[in-house]
Amino acid sequence: MSWNPILDPSLPIGDAVDAIETVIVPRARDLGGFEVRRALPSAARQMVGPFIFFDQMGPAEFLTGQGIDVRPHPHIGLATVTYLLKGRMHHRDSLGTDQWITPGEVNLMTAGHGITHSERTDGPMRAAPHAMFGLQTWLALPLAAEDSAPAFHNAPETALPVLEGKGKTVRLILGRAWGSQAPVPTASETFYADAKLAEGAALPLPDNHEDRGIYVLAGSVISGGVEHAAGRMLVFRPGDALSVRAGGQGARLMLLGGATMEGPRHIWWNFVASSKERIEAAKEAWRTGDWAHGRFRLPLGDDGEFIPAPDR
Repeated sequence: MSWNPILDPSLPIGDAVDAIETVIVPRARDLGGFEVRRALPSAARQMVGPFIFFDQMGPAEFLTGQGIDVRPHPHIGLATVTYLLKGRMHHRDSLGTDQWITPGEVNLMTAGHGITHSERTDGPMRAAPHAMFGLQTWLALPLAAEDSAPAFHNAPETALPVLEGKGKTVRLILGRAWGSQAPVPTASETFYADAKLAEGAALPLPDNHEDRGIYVLAGSVISGGVEHAAGRMLVFRPGDALSVRAGGQGARLMLLGGATMEGPRHIWWNFVASSKERIEAAKEAWRTGDWAHGRFRLPLGDDGEFIPAPDR
């Protein structure tokens, strides 16, 4: 943990503080007592940098015997990022990965040409009540990496850079920002960070990325003289040097962004691609279900069931 003077520049004044391009109000969906709030993609923005999907999971409390059961399902053309604040999740994938995801660590699964995984709260976790709160995001892959081999990377909480300034602590989850570099490799320029701000503390956005946004997890932030409460994503204009300031209860923020993609992406179910033809080929491969010889395999240790492809 280190103090970083880059976190404490002088605040911009005048027109520079009014640099919000879009405010996104996430769509909430109740998945049987477990609420998910989706900020990306939205009608206003498909992506912020490479981030094409942004879900807040919970917070939720599960009773004994209850939990999450996301059966095996496929992905192409993206990398999933799982970051938990509370609880644990069991990840298995077709690479043979068998990983319990815990709070504060970062887990990045690159789908590339195709991968299958499941996410569950199983085993001993079901024997007692437990909580779940976290974020799942997708990074669209650049054209050169769409057909790359799948991969999985885990970095424990202790491996992630933690930066401190006056009234703030920032953990860098992915990419490069504020002069620091996170250890997990990404296919394109990106940054993703978890920031805690005391009342009135100001945090500058990284100035080395084209696309930048913040998601307010708790408390509130003030930008351009307007206070924004928890559950809002703010997307900022490129190139502006600016900071956000925590409101009267402090704030917890997720900061995200990076280089913009070469063009828009097509999204269908769990597939992301630069062309509809790639989507159609992946649809057919999953529906064929040739787990022994086809494009997709089922996760080792969790191959007894899977999620069928939607009808449309």
